[in-house]
Amino acid sequence: MIYRMGAAFLSLVGLFVSAYLYLYKIGRIGSLACGSGGCETVQLSSWSRVLGVEVSLIGVIGYALLLGVALVALQPGAENRRGPMRLFTLLAAAGVLFTAYLTSLELFVIHAICRWCVGSAVIIVSIFVLALMAQRMPGPQAG
Repeated sequence: MIYRMGAAFLSLVGLFVSAYLYLYKIGRIGSLACGSGGCETVQLSSWSRVLGVEVSLIGVIGYALLLGVALVALQPGAENRRGPMRLFTLLAAAGVLFTAYLTSLELFVIHAICRWCVGSAVIIVSIFVLALMAQRMPGPQAG
């Protein structure tokens, strides 16, 4: 159960990070607390949209989905059902792959690093690791 709680908590943290970046992107926050120009460079680049959708909004939606599934997996009796955690692990894996793509853009195309994006990358990888650990737990005490 501890892995599931940790994954739910990190999903909430990721939701806050991506919401902060989205609020900046839509002009509700004047400047990013970043310490360097890398965050603005990344956020204002043409690569900050995928198929016309802001990457930060994709993050908000993704972390909200992860949080919702994690909360379902935390419900009483859910420890005997593998479905919610399998879905959670699949969503987290998709998040890791998307993050790897975005990080490669930052490094090799945009040539700027956003500290908030790095934080989000650490969060999604940690969520994925917790999900894998929860999957490995046997029986009712699983994750």
